[in-house]
Amino acid sequence: MTVHSLAEGKVQRRSSPYSLQYRARKGLRIVWDYIILGALALFFLFPLVFMFISSIKNNEDQIIRDMSSIYAFIPQGSIGTQNYYDVFSQMPFGHFMFNSVFIVASIVVVGILVNSLIAYALARLNFTGRSLLVSVIIALMIIPFEAVAVPLLLVINQGPRLLGFQTWIDTYHVQIIPFIADAFSIFLFYQFFIGLPKDLEEAALVDGASRLRIYWNIIVPLSRPVFATVAILQFLTHWGDFLWPLMVTRGAEVRPLPVAMQQFFGRDPKLWGDIMAFAAMITLPVLMVFLLFQKWFVQSVASTGIKG
Repeated sequence: MTVHSLAEGKVQRRSSPYSLQYRARKGLRIVWDYIILGALALFFLFPLVFMFISSIKNNEDQIIRDMSSIYAFIPQGSIGTQNYYDVFSQMPFGHFMFNSVFIVASIVVVGILVNSLIAYALARLNFTGRSLLVSVIIALMIIPFEAVAVPLLLVINQGPRLLGFQTWIDTYHVQIIPFIADAFSIFLFYQFFIGLPKDLEEAALVDGASRLRIYWNIIVPLSRPVFATVAILQFLTHWGDFLWPLMVTRGAEVRPLPVAMQQFFGRDPKLWGDIMAFAAMITLPVLMVFLLFQKWFVQSVASTGIKG
């Protein structure tokens, strides 16, 4: 064995993935990654922890004193659920919660059906202007809602009667129908559908299946990840809607929680414990949805081809 071959053997042993130094470096990298992720998690959790802790402190003066110290994140002093009872006693919180759930659920359920059918037609049917329509949908994604809110309100005021209503103002459907068709949701469905193999669809067409039957029996079962993505994103988007409900509602009958919270916050004197309790009850549904479906969310975002 030559000197050259011995030197090559030593280099290979030092760079082997099973060497002690390699495993030590890999372990340090993993520990460092966990430290960074843990610090970021704490940074984003601080506002939530402060909100929930403040919502169970019954002493208003204590909440204000603790805001400037670490005690803002520690449950101490007079602890209880009185702030939550105060919210329900001062306004019909349950009615506002029903409004939000009904409006958001309607947008998500009907929107999933409509947007997925539009995206399936764009992904599978060849017709004149298809590429132009896809380009228009992509362009619509960059237009903020605030830019079209006032023109949309003018259209709504001149809109046709629906379900016997003289006007769309102060109704549920004025908060639902304008948001059913969504450019971003169509784009997500389209990106996923064009990546699906066409073999099963072609076989179904040969057997005489219609496009709607193919969509329901083949496309939908194969596309559960993207359906989960769109449902979660639409829920998170519309649960916090404030501008449009404020523009199209005049009374408390059909207003959702964000507008109700603005009214609650505007009361004098401001009771921060009650305000934090109100905010906590608005935040809980969002956290529950995300925690229950976070695995689907991560997998579906990855599978729909969203890249940074």
